[in-house]
Amino acid sequence: MEVQETRVQTDRVLTIPNILSMARLVGVPLFLWLILRPEFGGPKSDGWALLVLALSGVSDYLDGKLARRWNQISSLGRLLDPAADRLYILSTLVGLTWREILPLWLTAVLLARELVLLVMVGILRRHGYPPPQVNFLGKAATFNLMYAFPLLLLSDGSGWISSLAAIFGWAFAGWGTTLYWWAGVLYVVQVRRLVRADAAMAD
Repeated sequence: MEVQETRVQTDRVLTIPNILSMARLVGVPLFLWLILRPEFGGPKSDGWALLVLALSGVSDYLDGKLARRWNQISSLGRLLDPAADRLYILSTLVGLTWREILPLWLTAVLLARELVLLVMVGILRRHGYPPPQVNFLGKAATFNLMYAFPLLLLSDGSGWISSLAAIFGWAFAGWGTTLYWWAGVLYVVQVRRLVRADAAMAD
């Protein structure tokens, strides 16, 4: 009975957690527009950009918690949640690098990890496996980066608040980048084991 209920739940689309994830996806272009407005002659809207990012972080926490509490974990949700995380990270990287708040080398390091993961997903698909599920380490890395980016955006100013934001922002960025690559290495190891197991079975 429990297995049957889980199967039905994984097929559902219109659940509260999924709606929250969809709302997060809608917020991605809005956030990018807000953060890049000054670069195109518009007013600085960092406060609104920070609000969108904060709401994204809250919804990211809620969708997972509610999905588990209400037994609404779905196949769509397992795709939407990491997709929203990656799109927010990508849009923030683009915005902060464009405004020269983030150095290009850090953006390259984070994007290189995404490229590695894309290659791993391609290898898995070739062997008939779905994309790897987000593990705790990957989620922790995302949380660190999602704290780092708004703090670094807040550091783009003057005064003691900006100085304090820069200190904590770079601390979170360092931890987040390290954990992000660590999670990536674990994905590579996982893919390697699956491919080797397939090769052993074929022999």
